[in-house]
Amino acid sequence: WAGVILYILLVGYPPFWDEDQHRLYQQIKAGAYDFPSPEWDTVTPEAKDLINKMLTINPSKRITAAEALKHPWISHRATVASCMHRQETVDCLKKFNARRKLKGAILTTMLATRNFSGGKSGGNKKNDGVKKRKSSSSVQLMESSESTNTTIEDEDTKVRKQEIIKVTEQLIEAISNGDFESYTKMCDPGMTAFEPEALGNLVEGLDFHRFYFENLWSRNSKPVHTTILNPHIHLMGDESACIAYIRITQYVDSGGIPRTAQSEETRIWHRRDGKWQIVHFHRSGAPSVLPQ
Repeated sequence: WAGVILYILLVGYPPFWDEDQHRLYQQIKAGAYDFPSPEWDTVTPEAKDLINKMLTINPSKRITAAEALKHPWISHRATVASCMHRQETVDCLKKFNARRKLKGAILTTMLATRNFSGGKSGGNKKNDGVKKRKSSSSVQLMESSESTNTTIEDEDTKVRKQEIIKVTEQLIEAISNGDFESYTKMCDPGMTAFEPEALGNLVEGLDFHRFYFENLWSRNSKPVHTTILNPHIHLMGDESACIAYIRITQYVDSGGIPRTAQSEETRIWHRRDGKWQIVHFHRSGAPSVLPQ
């Protein structure tokens, strides 16, 4: 993201911008930026070349810090770099609010790097990004962001919380389907738990839970529908999160009568090697009673 900072310092606004957070991430992932007029008309080709090399999507092809120091725009700045006073850039930086929004732009780029480290995509996003900026001035874009109720940091939190809800839904789906293999992939081998079936005892590991998968959940051939109500997520750093919710399970008993069961659950997730796993959970309510 050094390229993002250099871009901002030269013209006063970021290379990637969209009011829609998803489209913004797609722009960053695709490397969809340009050098629009009139701000970039007075910037030297060498400066643009350095930015291009800094914003290269492929890390292996991206310029290194040592290489950047040898770039003509830096190593021969006395003869290459422009010495003009860029008052328009100063004005844009003031509107951009350097202390808060520069940080937000960096956080957005770091978030996209973390969430979209996979292959190339984006299609025509570059053109979309160009049209977006040319249709409105940079000042209007910055001011429109002022009117939103959430900052980029808030969007980061929102994305991470949605990620926790999603993996929790996948875990419960594995339980409902009796899929112990998928369940174990989402649980730490040393996972601890308090649940009604354990009669108030703290159980550790997966063997206790395996019994119910093999003798209850996997043998249930009748439909099961599960709903998560009122999820509350507490983020504990970048690699840990706690989610508390009410789980409603609808099922058909052995007599063919629809039933509903409720439990209150709290689960602690920890991300290891890029994969979220449960390290502890606490479940209250009645023991599992689904028909075999």
